[in-house]
Amino acid sequence: MTPLLILLLVYSIALIATGAWIGRSVRKSDDFFVGGRSLGAGAVFATFLAANIGAASTVNATGLAYHHGLAAWWWNGAAGLGTLVLAFVVGPRIWALATARGYLTVGDFLDDHFGRQVRLLATAIIWFGSLSIFAAQIIGASAVLQIAGGVSFTTGALVSVGVMTAYFALGGLLSSAWVNRVQLIVILAGFALAVVFALGRAGGVDVVHAAVPGTTFFTGISPAAGWPLLFLAAPNFFLSPGLIQRAYAARSISALRTGVGWCAVALLVFAFAPVALGMSARVLMPDLATAPLQMILPSLLAEAVPTMVGALALAAVFSAEISSADAVLYMLSTSGARDIYRGVFKPDATDAQLLRAARITAVLGGLGGFVLVFYYESIYAALGAFYSVVGVTLLAPVLGGLFLPRGGRTAAMASIVVGIAALYASPAVLPAGTWVTPQVICLTASVATYLTVTASRRT
Repeated sequence: MTPLLILLLVYSIALIATGAWIGRSVRKSDDFFVGGRSLGAGAVFATFLAANIGAASTVNATGLAYHHGLAAWWWNGAAGLGTLVLAFVVGPRIWALATARGYLTVGDFLDDHFGRQVRLLATAIIWFGSLSIFAAQIIGASAVLQIAGGVSFTTGALVSVGVMTAYFALGGLLSSAWVNRVQLIVILAGFALAVVFALGRAGGVDVVHAAVPGTTFFTGISPAAGWPLLFLAAPNFFLSPGLIQRAYAARSISALRTGVGWCAVALLVFAFAPVALGMSARVLMPDLATAPLQMILPSLLAEAVPTMVGALALAAVFSAEISSADAVLYMLSTSGARDIYRGVFKPDATDAQLLRAARITAVLGGLGGFVLVFYYESIYAALGAFYSVVGVTLLAPVLGGLFLPRGGRTAAMASIVVGIAALYASPAVLPAGTWVTPQVICLTASVATYLTVTASRRT
C-alpha cells in the first residue's frame, strides 16, 4: 500500500466521520431532503460548486482537452452557462413555489402542475438515468485509486462506492453541505497548484496552446467537444433534480441567486483548469494518445508534476468525484423515497419511514451505480447517457410548468415520450461528424411537442 493511497483512505474516513457527526442532528425528512431550508449564500455556493465539479469536469474534461484542445472548455463552460440560468431564471421561481407549497423533490413540482402520471414517468426515467452519472463518478474515482495505489479497477470502484454512499446516507443534504466545504478547499487548491506546475513543466502557455493542431476554441475534431456541448450539458445544470432540490434548500431567494450565481462564475473560470492540464499532458506525455480518457489526468498528476503537488491534486480529483457523487445519490434517494416509495407503495408513510426509505434508497443507488461501471466503457459514455435522458425528460415539463402551464398533463407526457423516442431514433439517421447531434434533435422535438399540444388546447 503506497503512502498516497493511505492518504486518500485516511481522507475518505475523515469525510465519513464528518458525515456521521452531522447526521446525528438529522431527525426529519425535511433535514435530509432540503437541509431544513436553511442554507445561506456561502453554503449554497459551496454545495453547488462541489456538486458540479466531478468526473465530468475534471477527469473527462482533461481527457477531452488532450485530444481537442481549447474546445474542451465548453464541457465546463456549458455547465457554467446552464448554472446562470438556474441562478436567475429557473431557480428563484421554483424556489418560491417549493417554499410556499412544501416541495421536497422535482417530482412534487411535476405532480402539482401535471399530475401523478407525469411525476411517476419522469421519476422512473430519471432514477435509472441517474445511475449512469453515478457510475461515471465511480469510474473517475477508481482511476485515481488505480494510479495512486496500484489497486484493481474493481477494488477501486468498491472503495469509492463505500465512501460515496456512507457519508451521504448518514445525513443527506445536511451532511453534504458541510462535507462539500472541506472537499471544495481541497479541489480548488489542488487544481490551482497542478495547473501552475503542469504548464511550467510543459514549457508555458504558448507551447501548450500549439499542442493540439486542427482545433479552435469553438470546435474540436468532432462534436465531442466545442460549442455543440451546450446542447448536451447546459440544460442539465438548470434541470437536474439534484441541483433544483439543492436550490430548495436556500434560506431565501437572495441566498439562492448569490450562491448559485457565484457558482456559475466559478465554473466558467474553472473550465480553463482541465483544459490547461489536458493540453500540458499532450506535450509531456504523448504516449497517452491511446489511453482511456479517464486515465490521462491521474497519470499526469502522478508522473509529471512534483510529488506533493501531485498528491494534493489527486486528492482533489478524488474529492471532486465524491462530491459530485453525493449530488447523484441525493437525486436517487430523495426521488426514490418521496416519489416512488411514498408515491406508489406507501402513500401513508410516516416521516420516520420516509427518512429510512431515503437512506435505504441511497445504498441501493450506490449498489446500482457499482454494477453499471462494468457496462460503460468510459466516463464520457456514462455522462452522455445521463445528460441526454435528463435533458429530454425535464426540459419541456419544468420550463412549461414554470412559464406555460396551460399545456397540462397531455403536453408534458407527449413531450417526454416524443423526446425519448427522438433521442434513441436519431442516431440511425444523422450523418457522422455533424454538429446536429441526437441531443439537438431530441430537445427540439420535446419542446416543439409541448408547444404544439399547448397551442392546440388553447384553440
